[in-house]
Amino acid sequence: MGAVSPTTAPRPATRVVVVGGGPGGYEAALVARRQGAEVTVVERQGVGGAAVLTDVMPSKTLIATAEWLTIADRAPELGIRVEGLPGSGTDARHVIDLAAVNTRVKALAAAQSADIRTRLTNDGVRVLRGHGRLDGPDKVVVETADGETETLEADAVLLATGATPRALPDAQPDGERILTWTQLYDLDRLPERLIVVGSGVTGAEFAGAFTSLGSHVVLVSSRDRVLPGEDADAAETLERVFRQRGMTVMSRSRASKARRTADGVVVTLEDGREIEGSHVLMAVGAVPNTDDLGLESAGVAVSASGHIEVDRVSRTTARGVYAAGDCTGIYPLASVAATQGRIAMSHALGDLVQPLSLRAVAANVFTNPEIATVGRSESRLQELGIKYETQMLPLSRNPRAKMLGVRDGFFKIFAREGSGTVLGAVVVGPRASEAVYPLTLAVTHRMQVDALANASTVYPSMSGTAAEVARLLWHGIGD
Repeated sequence: MGAVSPTTAPRPATRVVVVGGGPGGYEAALVARRQGAEVTVVERQGVGGAAVLTDVMPSKTLIATAEWLTIADRAPELGIRVEGLPGSGTDARHVIDLAAVNTRVKALAAAQSADIRTRLTNDGVRVLRGHGRLDGPDKVVVETADGETETLEADAVLLATGATPRALPDAQPDGERILTWTQLYDLDRLPERLIVVGSGVTGAEFAGAFTSLGSHVVLVSSRDRVLPGEDADAAETLERVFRQRGMTVMSRSRASKARRTADGVVVTLEDGREIEGSHVLMAVGAVPNTDDLGLESAGVAVSASGHIEVDRVSRTTARGVYAAGDCTGIYPLASVAATQGRIAMSHALGDLVQPLSLRAVAANVFTNPEIATVGRSESRLQELGIKYETQMLPLSRNPRAKMLGVRDGFFKIFAREGSGTVLGAVVVGPRASEAVYPLTLAVTHRMQVDALANASTVYPSMSGTAAEVARLLWHGIGD
């Protein structure tokens, strides 16, 4: 993977316009200011974008609240009696004030948005509230929030407009009973029976959270298992945990429509079956926000799915126009969007840049247990025909896990056959998002398993299992 020479970049920009204030947009703006550009960020929803206001920040805050109840489930086993919580015989709905939970969720999101806005303005970035669209590759026309129109000249433009929840034609969200994940935070009472349509990351995360909060959840999955895009062992573990906690998982069931009733909803499956519930969450993917951006007239190509086509330094097909984040369809992670935005601005301003690589990107599913992955997945290694060795150990053998009453989860590492180079890893368990970091370093720096095996770990600790797996791999490869 070679660096892109500054000589191949457009002439250094002095005026930069960023359309979209999410992670890809605000990170790009900060890079551009540090390099001396005049930067304007145009954002319609609010600084931080969907990631901060309606997606990542709020959802993970809600999930963190639900996690406390999951921990409380283990309290009796640890000798702790907790009244009025799951496991104590009291219905969880009687102790969950969802209105208060959602008030906190939205307040934290607003505070994070304000912090980002302050950082931008303190660094000299102009933030303009409104909708921006291209007028050719070097102009952005903004319809401001107060009804005015302003034209911004630009030497470089970054489009970071994100994506919005996909809706089925016969299941249009109403914000009350038929919901997208952006509308959950307006509920003031816990759904008695929540139907979640879609078993990908978003569907699984919310299904798990509302089960822990006390709702009866029905998860409708069109595939054989939940999280079809994740490691098979991890998905199997999570589905088993879901069922143990009382969730109804309907596999190989595809929803075709949803309609309101007098006091709830009915979801109709393609085979004619009907499921009744109090609410339904439609988690069937997202569509890029690429309409009404003037892309065609500016010469910006889009894919059949509507995503903006970019190369590894975030260039579109129009000179001087870049794109980052979910509107590109590269990888729907805030961390990847931010990386794309930083690369784009460095390249636009003539700096030496390293093209985007997804080889060592770490991702996490914020269910309970969490599922963290980094590097090549096992299915991808098999597709590529790479010869590898793998070892997996359950957390139930880990002394720290035993102390905490943790039974579900594992560490799994993939290493290249012969050399022992770490190619990928999967961590399932509490705070897997934190535990995967040393394995991310191993993949990033192409470390061999003996380096992991010989590194000191705290006893007792969850990370001790990672070292133990590495030792098993090291000795197996060595033999």
